[in-house]
Amino acid sequence: MNKKRKFSSYTDTRSIVFFEITTGIIANTILLLFHILTFLLKNRPKPLDLTIGQLALIHLLMLVTMGFIATDTLGFQAWWSDLTCKSVIYVNRLMRSLSICTTCLLSVLQAITLSPRNSCLAKFKHKSTHHYPCGLVFLWLLNMLLNGRFLVSIGATPNVTSQSLMFVTESCSQWPISSLFRYIFFSLVNIQDVSLIGLMAISSRYMVALLCRHKRQFQHLHSTSLSLKASPEERATRTILVLMVLFMFMYFLDCVTFASLGILWNNEPISYCVRMLVGNGYATICPFVLMSTEKRIIRWLTFKWEKAVNLQ
Repeated sequence: MNKKRKFSSYTDTRSIVFFEITTGIIANTILLLFHILTFLLKNRPKPLDLTIGQLALIHLLMLVTMGFIATDTLGFQAWWSDLTCKSVIYVNRLMRSLSICTTCLLSVLQAITLSPRNSCLAKFKHKSTHHYPCGLVFLWLLNMLLNGRFLVSIGATPNVTSQSLMFVTESCSQWPISSLFRYIFFSLVNIQDVSLIGLMAISSRYMVALLCRHKRQFQHLHSTSLSLKASPEERATRTILVLMVLFMFMYFLDCVTFASLGILWNNEPISYCVRMLVGNGYATICPFVLMSTEKRIIRWLTFKWEKAVNLQ
């Protein structure tokens, strides 16, 4: 049976996929616009604000390209050219790689910001501000090189069928590359992912230890009957810790889903939809987590909403 005909019976599942993508695009757009305004109004924005803005941009581009991929994969007519296939797939994979890098960078920066003056990380507080642009450029260049294989191996699906082709979408296919290059790229990507997740776990553990120590000191100096009002740094740290837990959970779930569905329901339409839902979960939920505890964004959205209501 043709894949397009198979997907036509999964209307509800397709609607959920596009609803998730649309919701994520709107949320990341709001978060990005807010940080663009913050960047324009502030003379020296903090590296943490720039990192959150970059994360919103990365997730926005990732979900936009995923929207094109979903449109082509889930049974809609979209015959892409060779250049379109390379561009869309490459940008999507690049943004996915940058998502984990930027999330890790966010965790490390907050750990450095929260570190006390007598810690070994204190000396990095001023250095992080000066070397931050260089670190961003390095991350972008590294991931552009690691994902460069998609520019070579991805192309429009030819009319002639071939057993060596692997279908990526309805219009795009991946040509096989040599075993040596495939092994090298696979190893580099996995080493990067494992290293970044390990760094996230270490920085998260460090921030939890600092928060617990600060809470014990506060309770020792003040009466426990007083309300424990968290500082802005503590609120930001807790938000980032929630983000780290969310990322690790979604990353683990994505790996399990990819492995299990590939074995149980290989090439079944439902497996494509589930992979998309899980794969886009972090990019969709992330802006809501960041906005939920950011009072500036809440006040800004409330002001815009009241202004729109008054104009009506």
